[in-house]
Amino acid sequence: MMHNPMAYMANQAYRGTATTVPPLKAVSMLLGGAITFLQKSLGAQEARRFEEGHEHLMKATAILRGLSHNLDFTKGGAVAERLFQTYNALILASLTAYGRPHAREGFRRIIAALTELREAWEQVDATVRGGKAVPADSARRG
Repeated sequence: MMHNPMAYMANQAYRGTATTVPPLKAVSMLLGGAITFLQKSLGAQEARRFEEGHEHLMKATAILRGLSHNLDFTKGGAVAERLFQTYNALILASLTAYGRPHAREGFRRIIAALTELREAWEQVDATVRGGKAVPADSARRG
Protein backbone atom coordinates (compact mmCIF):
# COMPACT_ATOMS: atom_id res chain seq x y z
CA MET A 1 0.00 0.00 0.00
CA MET A 2 1.27 3.47 -0.86
CA HIS A 3 1.60 6.02 1.90
CA ASN A 4 1.21 9.06 -0.36
CA PRO A 5 -2.42 9.51 -1.47
CA MET A 6 -1.38 11.68 -4.46
CA ALA A 7 1.01 8.99 -5.71
CA TYR A 8 -1.70 6.37 -5.26
CA MET A 9 -4.20 8.42 -7.28
CA ALA A 10 -1.63 9.04 -10.03
CA ASN A 11 -0.84 5.33 -10.17
CA GLN A 12 -4.53 4.47 -10.47
CA ALA A 13 -4.95 7.03 -13.27
CA TYR A 14 -2.05 5.50 -15.19
CA ARG A 15 -3.44 1.99 -14.78
CA GLY A 16 -6.88 3.06 -15.97
CA THR A 17 -5.50 4.98 -18.91
CA ALA A 18 -3.13 2.18 -19.88
CA THR A 19 -5.99 -0.27 -20.28
CA THR A 20 -8.28 1.97 -22.33
CA VAL A 21 -6.10 4.29 -24.41
CA PRO A 22 -3.20 3.57 -26.79
CA PRO A 23 0.13 4.48 -25.12
CA LEU A 24 1.06 7.41 -27.38
CA LYS A 25 -2.39 8.93 -27.01
CA ALA A 26 -2.19 8.42 -23.24
CA VAL A 27 1.09 10.36 -23.06
CA SER A 28 -0.47 13.20 -25.01
CA MET A 29 -3.53 13.20 -22.74
CA LEU A 30 -1.41 13.15 -19.59
CA LEU A 31 0.68 16.08 -20.81
CA GLY A 32 -2.57 17.93 -21.54
CA GLY A 33 -3.67 17.21 -17.99
CA ALA A 34 -0.41 18.57 -16.59
CA ILE A 35 -0.87 21.73 -18.67
CA THR A 36 -4.42 22.17 -17.40
CA PHE A 37 -3.38 21.72 -13.77
CA LEU A 38 -0.55 24.24 -14.15
CA GLN A 39 -2.97 26.75 -15.67
CA LYS A 40 -5.38 26.20 -12.78
CA SER A 41 -2.52 26.52 -10.30
CA LEU A 42 -1.48 29.85 -11.77
CA GLY A 43 -5.06 31.13 -11.77
CA ALA A 44 -5.50 30.15 -8.13
CA GLN A 45 -2.17 31.77 -7.17
CA GLU A 46 -3.14 35.01 -8.85
CA ALA A 47 -6.47 34.94 -7.01
CA ARG A 48 -4.50 34.44 -3.77
CA ARG A 49 -6.02 30.98 -3.23
CA PHE A 50 -2.63 29.46 -2.46
CA GLU A 51 -3.80 26.17 -1.01
CA GLU A 52 -5.89 25.45 -4.10
CA GLY A 53 -2.99 26.53 -6.33
CA HIS A 54 -0.67 24.17 -4.48
CA GLU A 55 -3.10 21.26 -4.93
CA HIS A 56 -3.21 21.85 -8.68
CA LEU A 57 0.58 22.14 -8.78
CA MET A 58 0.93 18.80 -6.96
CA LYS A 59 -1.41 17.13 -9.47
CA ALA A 60 0.61 18.50 -12.40
CA THR A 61 3.92 17.38 -10.93
CA ALA A 62 2.46 13.96 -10.07
CA ILE A 63 1.61 13.49 -13.74
CA LEU A 64 5.11 14.49 -14.83
CA ARG A 65 6.68 12.29 -12.16
CA GLY A 66 4.53 9.37 -13.30
CA LEU A 67 5.60 9.90 -16.90
CA SER A 68 9.26 10.02 -15.89
CA HIS A 69 8.98 6.87 -13.76
CA ASN A 70 7.30 4.87 -16.52
CA LEU A 71 10.03 5.33 -19.12
CA ASP A 72 11.68 2.17 -20.45
CA PHE A 73 15.40 2.95 -20.48
CA THR A 74 16.23 -0.44 -22.01
CA LYS A 75 14.12 0.20 -25.11
CA GLY A 76 14.26 3.98 -25.11
CA GLY A 77 17.98 4.48 -24.58
CA ALA A 78 19.12 8.08 -25.01
CA VAL A 79 15.60 9.28 -25.84
CA ALA A 80 14.24 7.89 -22.57
CA GLU A 81 17.15 9.45 -20.66
CA ARG A 82 16.48 12.85 -22.26
CA LEU A 83 12.75 12.61 -21.52
CA PHE A 84 13.55 11.70 -17.91
CA GLN A 85 15.75 14.80 -17.61
CA THR A 86 13.12 16.96 -19.32
CA TYR A 87 10.26 15.80 -17.08
CA ASN A 88 12.36 16.31 -13.96
CA ALA A 89 13.50 19.76 -15.10
CA LEU A 90 9.86 20.74 -15.69
CA ILE A 91 8.91 19.48 -12.23
CA LEU A 92 11.71 21.44 -10.61
CA ALA A 93 10.89 24.57 -12.62
CA SER A 94 7.22 24.33 -11.61
CA LEU A 95 8.03 23.93 -7.94
CA THR A 96 10.54 26.77 -8.09
CA ALA A 97 8.19 29.17 -9.89
CA TYR A 98 5.24 28.57 -7.57
CA GLY A 99 4.45 31.53 -5.35
CA ARG A 100 7.24 33.70 -6.76
CA PRO A 101 6.74 37.29 -7.88
CA HIS A 102 7.24 36.32 -11.53
CA ALA A 103 5.28 33.04 -11.37
CA ARG A 104 3.18 33.97 -14.40
CA GLU A 105 6.24 34.20 -16.67
CA GLY A 106 7.74 30.99 -15.28
CA PHE A 107 4.51 29.06 -15.65
CA ARG A 108 4.01 30.47 -19.15
CA ARG A 109 7.39 29.06 -20.22
CA ILE A 110 6.74 25.70 -18.57
CA ILE A 111 3.28 25.43 -20.17
CA ALA A 112 4.76 26.37 -23.56
CA ALA A 113 7.39 23.62 -23.20
CA LEU A 114 4.74 21.07 -22.22
CA THR A 115 2.51 22.14 -25.12
CA GLU A 116 5.40 21.68 -27.54
CA LEU A 117 6.15 18.26 -26.04
CA ARG A 118 2.48 17.24 -26.25
CA GLU A 119 2.32 18.32 -29.91
CA ALA A 120 5.45 16.28 -30.65
CA TRP A 121 3.85 13.19 -29.09
CA GLU A 122 0.67 13.81 -31.10
CA GLN A 123 2.72 13.94 -34.31
CA VAL A 124 4.49 10.70 -33.39
CA ASP A 125 1.12 9.10 -32.66
CA ALA A 126 -0.30 10.27 -36.01
CA THR A 127 2.78 8.99 -37.84
CA VAL A 128 2.67 5.60 -36.13
CA ARG A 129 -1.01 5.20 -36.94
CA GLY A 130 -0.25 6.04 -40.57
CA GLY A 131 -2.20 9.27 -40.52
CA LYS A 132 -1.13 12.77 -41.27
CA ALA A 133 0.64 14.72 -38.56
CA VAL A 134 -1.47 17.47 -37.02
CA PRO A 135 -0.06 20.93 -37.85
CA ALA A 136 1.19 22.66 -34.70
CA ASP A 137 -0.97 25.74 -35.29
CA SER A 138 -4.16 23.68 -35.32
CA ALA A 139 -3.39 21.77 -32.14
CA ARG A 140 -5.76 22.44 -29.29
CA ARG A 141 -4.61 24.74 -26.56
CA GLY A 142 -4.12 23.11 -23.15
